[in-house]
Amino acid sequence: MTQTVIETNDLTVYYGKHRGIQNVNLSVKQGEIFGFLGPNGAGKSTTQKVLLDVIRPSGGSAKIFGKDCQKEGTEIRQRIGYLPGELSLYPSMTAEGFLNLLASINGSTVDRKYQTSLYDRLQLDPNRKMSQYSRGNKQKVGLVAAFMGKPDLLILDEPTGGLDPLVQQTVMEMVKEVKEDGRSVFFSSHILPEVEAVCDRVGIIREGELIQTSPVQALTQQAFKRLRLELRKEPPVDCFTSIEGVTETNRDGVTIDLEVSGNIEQVMQAALSCGLVDLDVLPVTLEEIFLTFYGRSNNGGQHV
Repeated sequence: MTQTVIETNDLTVYYGKHRGIQNVNLSVKQGEIFGFLGPNGAGKSTTQKVLLDVIRPSGGSAKIFGKDCQKEGTEIRQRIGYLPGELSLYPSMTAEGFLNLLASINGSTVDRKYQTSLYDRLQLDPNRKMSQYSRGNKQKVGLVAAFMGKPDLLILDEPTGGLDPLVQQTVMEMVKEVKEDGRSVFFSSHILPEVEAVCDRVGIIREGELIQTSPVQALTQQAFKRLRLELRKEPPVDCFTSIEGVTETNRDGVTIDLEVSGNIEQVMQAALSCGLVDLDVLPVTLEEIFLTFYGRSNNGGQHV
């Protein structure tokens, strides 16, 4: 039986009267890459901070490796690599000095050859003082810190922030390697193509509430279908839009693009009445599904 690595039950955080998260129920398995999605302020960082016992919940519970995050946090954190969304570094230290100090404080055994390989892969010069680093290089230091001990669980908050596209790709390759080792990754991101490329499952959080948890493939299949119809004659303007659950997204003469979330039989009947010549089912991306949960102008509220 696959071990549950992260489990929360009705996890709730209030900042005074302000709601951070409410009744969040998560389950992440060993060897799984779980993507935690939501815009800035939706509750992603708050959830991660409770898991790491940086902040205490107002209600509910959180466990990692079957241990209570608040009562057994010290033991839990020895098996976790963490990249925070806002990284605080010592400006007068070199990256290598900082990372070696971190390893000694944590009592972790770091494979120095692996640590050096991370410098090479991320294109990081570890001998410079951190005050001399750009935002992207500081992010690389945080990534090495999280990965170098080969922890059983990685918790990453926006891991590719500030990185150029080639290094972003390298980070996603590193995430996949963690899964190949049978270890787990829980990371938040707003870069949906990278989430779609590496995640087994995703959770979507909105205004502090977890509104959907699903395998990536199932999520893209269940939300709506995108159809491209080629017809013999141009249909009336309301031929398809009069059908409930149907949106016409493009029209080029007799070629019609539709998003269909229901009443597919009526769509086909309308298409046949106009002389259906060809039908294509077009792929739906995770980004498009995400927008159906949030709305294209919704920023997810003011939650942390």
